[in-house]
Amino acid sequence: MNPLLTIKGTLAVGLVLALAVAFGIGNGAPGLKTAAMVWVHVMAGVVWIGLLYYFNFVQVPGVGKALADTDGPGPAAINKYIAPNALLWFRMAAAVTWLTGLSALVTIGGGMQGIVNAFMLSEGMAVIGMGAWLGTIMLFNVWVLIWPNQKKILGLDGKEHDADTIASAKKVALLASRTNTALSIPMLLCMVGFAHGL
Repeated sequence: MNPLLTIKGTLAVGLVLALAVAFGIGNGAPGLKTAAMVWVHVMAGVVWIGLLYYFNFVQVPGVGKALADTDGPGPAAINKYIAPNALLWFRMAAAVTWLTGLSALVTIGGGMQGIVNAFMLSEGMAVIGMGAWLGTIMLFNVWVLIWPNQKKILGLDGKEHDADTIASAKKVALLASRTNTALSIPMLLCMVGFAHGL
């Protein structure tokens, strides 16, 4: 059976290839440990930012078009079958990215002081520290503003909400998501720039 016919098989192939690269050009167990942590951080970040961009560039405009098309199927399928699963991956990827980012700061900063130096923007950690601050703000937006309001919008909180509450929730979730989209641009510059001499 071709492993590329399932998402689990595809991910397994990618993991095996990544391990082969790490073993082939790595520098022993310590290097492999650091590489694994950075790899998980980057992979989770790709999922997080990829879904952020999907929501902003594809899903929100698509739902808007579906609502405007009175003869079409409406947004129910997106809101019932796609959005809850995408939001689960979005939240979990945000949390994993942030936690592995802290681990990376410990590794590159020589211990817990690496976190302190990064968030204080000191000791050569200003660039990655700014990225860490932006990522922290984005994590806050995901868990405190976007997710609670999406639960209201999609009816995932088990409560009935009036039209005004839904409209308010849509506005807060949209603005928090757009804020994260804007912040992701300098955040990515800081994260990549730190490793490339910025």
